[in-house]
Amino acid sequence: MRKLSMDELHRLSKEDFERADKLPIIIVLDNIRSLSNVGAFFRTADAFRIGELLLCGITACPPHREIHKTALGADETVKWRYFESTEAACQALKAEGYKIFAVEQVEGSVPLQEFKFELKTAYILGNEVEGVSEEALPYCDGAIELPQEGTKHSLNVSVCAGIVMWKAFEMLNLGIK
Repeated sequence: MRKLSMDELHRLSKEDFERADKLPIIIVLDNIRSLSNVGAFFRTADAFRIGELLLCGITACPPHREIHKTALGADETVKWRYFESTEAACQALKAEGYKIFAVEQVEGSVPLQEFKFELKTAYILGNEVEGVSEEALPYCDGAIELPQEGTKHSLNVSVCAGIVMWKAFEMLNLGIK
């Protein structure tokens, strides 16, 4: 066994990434406090060619040294928009014809392994302490929950986002190369 070289990994250039097809889904960052978490969202969105990130409320925006440090340049490749509130982002998404799902432990949430990802959907991931905001929940068409069996009943938000993005990529990757 040996590690693959960068050439063998066939990584896209920034220009090729910009032209490449993306998954038609949006990840909404609902008041994410940690700049490292924000950077991790960008890096994971780049890895799975997520269509766009919406940064809301207190979520920091690029350019920022701490975001860039974790994103490793993905903050320069992934499309993003900023909204003053998650509610405003949800209103815009609904006007654009998106279905919205919270990634949250709520009544009626669907376990991730049973959830059927669809095109033109947005997924809200909430604040590290409070979760998805109460103001955003009325806009949601449903919720996804990641089943857990430990003592904490929660994951780091960027880890949770990575799992959700990978699952969406696995289910929706329609020959994107």
